[in-house]
Amino acid sequence: MTAVLATTWPGLVGRETAEAREAEILAPYAARSRDSRGRRHPEPEHPLRTVYQRDRDRIVHSTAFRRLEYKTQVFVNHEGDYYRTRLTHTLEVSQIARTIARIMGLNEDLAEAIALAHDLGHTPFGHSGEEELAAQMDGHGGFEHNRHGLRVVDHLERRYPTFPGLNLSWEVREAMAKHTTRHDRPTVPEFDDGVQPLLEAQAVEVADEVAYNNHDIDDGLTAHLLRRPELAEAEAWRVAAQAVERQQPGLPECLHDRQVIIRLINDQVTDLVETTLARIAELGIGSADGVRHAERRLFAFSPTVERRKAELEGFLQEKLYRHYRVARMTSKAKRFVRELFQAYLADPRQLPDEYRATADQEGLYRAIGDYIAGMTDRYAQDEYKKLFYPFERV
Repeated sequence: MTAVLATTWPGLVGRETAEAREAEILAPYAARSRDSRGRRHPEPEHPLRTVYQRDRDRIVHSTAFRRLEYKTQVFVNHEGDYYRTRLTHTLEVSQIARTIARIMGLNEDLAEAIALAHDLGHTPFGHSGEEELAAQMDGHGGFEHNRHGLRVVDHLERRYPTFPGLNLSWEVREAMAKHTTRHDRPTVPEFDDGVQPLLEAQAVEVADEVAYNNHDIDDGLTAHLLRRPELAEAEAWRVAAQAVERQQPGLPECLHDRQVIIRLINDQVTDLVETTLARIAELGIGSADGVRHAERRLFAFSPTVERRKAELEGFLQEKLYRHYRVARMTSKAKRFVRELFQAYLADPRQLPDEYRATADQEGLYRAIGDYIAGMTDRYAQDEYKKLFYPFERV
């Protein structure tokens, strides 16, 4: 803390005080801010904020974070105002991850920073957009949204005069590189060291799964793509619904469904924390280094909840993600990305100046990939009209 601040406000909680508190209250297996490996480009520490608080603030103020508001989760933005976007999903992941971190004595600021950054590399149109962009870039460096997220925070953001990117801490960057879920299997040579990510990063991975499984049910019900009788085929939904009916009989259908989703999230998070703490105790994990050198990730559900969760995911895959209306959106999304990519490839003069400069330095495919990945759904649709609709202003 600077001398002026310390003299003026002796009770002020600055960085050093916050770090001292972490040492006192965090669990022995948690990551501590003062133990960070630092940043790629050296910077003086902030007098008031810890390294991970500073990371969080840089992420929230980034261009890529703001663009998440108009990027697809499952339903394209123009389908309706109710549905999750990539931004609201990110906030829900952050809320669940912070709750888990608080209960387990982990570093909440680190968990929050990782959660807020975990989808910064997503393309427009969700996973269908990513699949098509990866297909277009096959043989030219490929595309995977976690790896691209690192590129965003390391190179593409332009906010500081002395270094590119956001210059985030090593721990947040590692978590982005190793974020592994049903949808994510990144491979980043810089972080391919054979050790496990920190518990804060593992908490975000499972929070991501809990959030998108249960909130996709909510959106699917609202869109009338999912229906109660079908959901009752999944044991997880059936058990949660029976508990709601016992405790709150006679609820209107809409309230009942949302209470079931709340119950599902609560039951899964409670089971996750209890199972994980038992595993940590069983393995005698007593430090962040012990977490890193464990044989496998430590966060886990009990066998019963894992089985129910897997069944529910299979149900969503069959009934929601393969629904004909979602398939139509997927097909349109891939066509947007494919035809935009091919148009820029055929005539690079149509790219903005900054991306033509990237093409000169890193190749045309990478420049087009950067440009399209940074688009929101709406921007991509507008670009499509400008390039292919003859009477659209350019």
